Amino acid sequence: MEDLKFEDSLKKLEAIVEKLESGDLSLEESLQAFEEGVSLSLFCQQELKKADGQVTLLIKKINGELELTKFE
Repeated sequence: MEDLKFEDSLKKLEAIVEKLESGDLSLEESLQAFEEGVSLSLFCQQELKKADGQVTLLIKKINGELELTKFE
């Protein structure tokens, strides 16, 4: 799953949700899809947490130095 990008994982998760909502899957297929969906959801949550921790703003101080400040 680590080789997937966030956007690809999210699209895959959306497709799984659509399949589950359609009601066309067997019980076994639904359980497999649900399990994959949970894994994708956890991966997306982890990626969002990483991104949140990396988002910063550059603020130029009066003296010309740059300071990194966390974005909230």
